[in-house]
Amino acid sequence: MWNGESGGPFWAENSDGTTSLQVVESAQIDLSDAAQKEIFDKATHFNPVDLICSMKDYKGNKFDLLQFRDPQTGFITQKSQSGKDLKAQELPGLWNGSMSDWNTLFVEVPLITFNPVKTVNDLLRKEHQPA
Repeated sequence: MWNGESGGPFWAENSDGTTSLQVVESAQIDLSDAAQKEIFDKATHFNPVDLICSMKDYKGNKFDLLQFRDPQTGFITQKSQSGKDLKAQELPGLWNGSMSDWNTLFVEVPLITFNPVKTVNDLLRKEHQPA
């Protein structure tokens, strides 16, 4: 079940008016828009951890991955460090904006495959203990 933080898989409208499957970060969603908030609140999945990307086409030619990036999808997030509030600019990267115009499939994987370490306390979870 998605916890409503970070990103999730959504149909996104691209800057050229087309739609594509993308991971959309919560900071990219206008939660003051009732329709967008309803979609966001009903989401059941969060961003995938495993990414499989073919770097070459079927003829062995390398893809120019910059062609599959939407530079208009950068956004500003609120962060903190040492008790100070900060704003951080997030450019199109691994998730946000970099999946534009890909042939994308989302596949649900067991929750056990998602074991992020975001704080030192996360290392105490049983999934991160030696066998």
